Amino acid sequence: MDEIVKQALAKWPNVPHCTGWLLLDRRGQWRMRDDATQAAGLPGDIIRHDALLGFINRNYAADADGQWFFQNGPQRVYVELGYTPWIVRLSEIDDALDGATAGALRLTDHAGGRFEPTAVWLDDEGGVLFSDGADASDALRTPRVAALHDHDLDLFSTHADLDDNGGVFHFAAGLDLTLGRIDRADVPGKFGFVTSPAAKAAAL
Repeated sequence: MDEIVKQALAKWPNVPHCTGWLLLDRRGQWRMRDDATQAAGLPGDIIRHDALLGFINRNYAADADGQWFFQNGPQRVYVELGYTPWIVRLSEIDDALDGATAGALRLTDHAGGRFEPTAVWLDDEGGVLFSDGADASDALRTPRVAALHDHDLDLFSTHADLDDNGGVFHFAAGLDLTLGRIDRADVPGKFGFVTSPAAKAAAL
């Protein structure tokens, strides 16, 4: 979290939360949603300002109830999720780097960070999900889950051996991940996140 945000929280600790105005779509794009957009049930306008995107990504976190938010100064802006709280891109490493072999795979999340998978699933709508496991020192932390950007499904399939039970994804030398099966509707419950904080707030 940015230092300026921490200072704002300390100065104005009781600013009301905001819901419905920000969405992370299925391709990892942040979208702004005004009242008319929300009323129409539309995803909203893609945010393209690099500095603003960086600010959102640096101050993106989850509360104890699994609701993800952007801490905008003293105000917590809860995020509507197009699917999972993280979206990842899959790419091949062109040159040997950081001990990796050229041609090896890399996952990068929508905030630009490395995502090191420990498990992978296929959902019932053709999507691919990765989780990064939980830190062994933090037994209370739920594994992060990320949906693969649909533009990378072809690359994923070239590194996977699929069968009726799922199959195997060859992510790196010595790291073959068994493909599990999961229903998309079960993903939020399994990984402990809230898809729509706005709907949750309206139901209270």
